[in-house]
Amino acid sequence: MHDGLFPAVACLQFPIALGEVERNIDQVRSLLETHPPAPDTLVLLPEIWATGFDYPRTRELGRRTPEILAAMREMAAGFQIFLAGSLTMAEDERHPPRNTLVLVGPEGMLGSLSKQHLFRFWQEDQYYRPGQAGPLLSTPHGPLGGLICYDLRFPEVAKRQAFAGSRLLVVSAQWPLSRLDHWQTLLRARAIENQCYVAACNGCALTGAMEMAGHSMIIAPDGQVLVEARTEATVITAPLDPQAVDEQRSRFFPAGDRSWLSADRDKILNLDPLLAELSLIRRHGSRVAFTNGCFDILHAGHVSYLEQARRTADCLVVGLNTDVSVRLLKGPSRPVKTEADRARVLAALGCVDYVVLFAEETPIRLITAIQPDVLVKGADYEEDQIVGATEVKAAGGRVERIAFKHACSTSALIKALRNPS
Repeated sequence: MHDGLFPAVACLQFPIALGEVERNIDQVRSLLETHPPAPDTLVLLPEIWATGFDYPRTRELGRRTPEILAAMREMAAGFQIFLAGSLTMAEDERHPPRNTLVLVGPEGMLGSLSKQHLFRFWQEDQYYRPGQAGPLLSTPHGPLGGLICYDLRFPEVAKRQAFAGSRLLVVSAQWPLSRLDHWQTLLRARAIENQCYVAACNGCALTGAMEMAGHSMIIAPDGQVLVEARTEATVITAPLDPQAVDEQRSRFFPAGDRSWLSADRDKILNLDPLLAELSLIRRHGSRVAFTNGCFDILHAGHVSYLEQARRTADCLVVGLNTDVSVRLLKGPSRPVKTEADRARVLAALGCVDYVVLFAEETPIRLITAIQPDVLVKGADYEEDQIVGATEVKAAGGRVERIAFKHACSTSALIKALRNPS
């Protein structure tokens, strides 16, 4: 992989026929035949381009993804191009699928990135699960960053990809006509902020009952719109120049300015100020998750568990047993670390938003005061054994049981430290 760019990028804008896989594939093939791109061009497709958001049939249509990928490989090989667009990707039948941007070249599949932020306003979170931040897509023409529709509203995602080396950011979307001005403004902002090319492919006309905005765009690193579609099916294309990126970034590069500005100890709060902050957070609809533990010697199992807990909501509060509470539960020889040390280490984890201490044997007082939207506990507990489960569910929340991914034990670590062999 090198740090160059594709010689050109194109956007295939068309109206997605809801649930009609063959028709959508035929539309892409027809546009490629009538507007043949030059070899090695990166050709972008809209979000969920082969099926649209046919929610009742999400899983059924998702089972056709291998067939759709085969069609993408055939077209990429036939035209000697690279194709990128999002599809419904399922790992298994036990979990919801992910909305995933796939990149296919003449030799086959090159990689994928899943949508990180699901659009709850359109109930996307009821049918899909979010992806995680991942590495850039590796291509013969350098690293490639990607966003899927709603991800465009999160500048930190694009900044992270630019910092990691992306000089081209692609966007696959179904953006509605009612928010066209947002689409145009945000695309230019991402290009200007990160001094990179931005190529964004949108659907157009009606998809089901929703009218899409069209206006696919290719934008230069200085924010200049190189080419913009209107509202009809079309293909737009533009050449890419690596020197344009170098010139913009040679003077200043905001995506590379990563000063550490937060004070993690400020995450440690008493209950009353915590409730005041959570009240403000909830005013705009954010969801709060809560879990608790002693976290005496923080290990990989704890960290993995807390990362998973954070993914269940928009904010994670960790209830931490005080030293008195730990002794009540585990005996006079515990804890090994003081409550102040344990709280400080927890607060330094990026997945933890708040730490609040409690002196009782159980966190029921915290749970009833906080009323979390999601109560998280280890899968080794049955739901009827989880303190606060009844109260959280009665208030409209839910309980998530998470399995530990690492075979780690604080007690075993302490024993090994005290009795080395």
